Amino acid sequence: MHVAEQLEQLDAAVTYLRQKYYRAPEIGVILGSGLGDFGSGMKESVVIPYSEIPHFPVSSVVGHSGKLLLGSMEGLSLAVMSGRVHYYEGYRMEQVVFPARVLGRLGVKTLIVTNAAGGIHRDFKPGDLMVITDHINLMGANPLHGPNLDDLGVRFPDMSEAYGKQLRGLALRAAESVGIRLQQGVYIAVAGPSYETPAEIEMFRRCGADAVGMSTVPEVIAAGHMGMRVLGISCITNMAAGVLPQKLHHAEVLETTARVQREFVSLLERVILLLGQERTE
Repeated sequence: MHVAEQLEQLDAAVTYLRQKYYRAPEIGVILGSGLGDFGSGMKESVVIPYSEIPHFPVSSVVGHSGKLLLGSMEGLSLAVMSGRVHYYEGYRMEQVVFPARVLGRLGVKTLIVTNAAGGIHRDFKPGDLMVITDHINLMGANPLHGPNLDDLGVRFPDMSEAYGKQLRGLALRAAESVGIRLQQGVYIAVAGPSYETPAEIEMFRRCGADAVGMSTVPEVIAAGHMGMRVLGISCITNMAAGVLPQKLHHAEVLETTARVQREFVSLLERVILLLGQERTE
C-alpha cells in the first residue's frame, strides 16, 4: 500500500472518531485476550465497534470483543481498545498496527499495551502479572518495513528504551499500593498461531526471554516510531510448552484472565491515577 493511501486511511479513521467524542485522548490502552473488562469505569464514555470505524481491522479471536471506548478516568481522557488483531489472523503488518497509529494521530502520548502470555521463567506461575522490560521480535516481520511514513516518524527509530523506565517504575508503585506482586521480564513475540514446541521455549529461555506471546511487539514498534511512550503488561496465563507436563489450549488463557481480571483492572486503574498525579506535578 502506498504511503499516501495509508495516511489517507489513518486520517479517515481519526476524522470519524473525532466526530464521536469531543476530547482528544491522552492515554491509549490496548487490552489483550480476555482482559477486556477495563474501561467500564470510565466517565462520559462512548463505545464504538471496530466495524464502524473506517479501515479499522476486526479481530476474529475469542476473547477480543472488538470495540473502542473513549472517555475519561481520574481527569485524563482515554482511548481503550477492547481487543486487537493479530498477524496470524492473516492481516498485513500495517493493518495490525493501524489502531495504534490511529491512537497516536488522535493525540495519545502514553500507550499501555497488555497481553496474555505464556510463562517461560520457571519462577512464574499462571495468574502472575509481568511488567515488560524489553522485547525480542521473532515474528519474522516489522511494521516499519517498506517506505517510511515520514509524517509519523523517522526512518530508523531508536528502540533502546521501548518500554519507558519511568512508566515501569510507576507500574511497580501502583502494584505495591494495591497489594499486587508484579513480575518483571522480557517478552518474546512469535508469529503463531501454533503454540511453541518445548525445544523452542528452551531456546527462548537461553535467549533471555521470560514470557512468550503472539502480539504487542508490532504495536510497540509503531508507537515508538510515533514518539509515544509505552508501558507493557503481560498476564501469564499458562506455562509455556515443556515447563509443565501438560498440553496448551486457548481455553486456559481465557480461564486465567477471568480469574485475575479484578487484580488486573485494579492495577490499571491505579496506574491511570498515578499518571494523572504525574501530569499535575
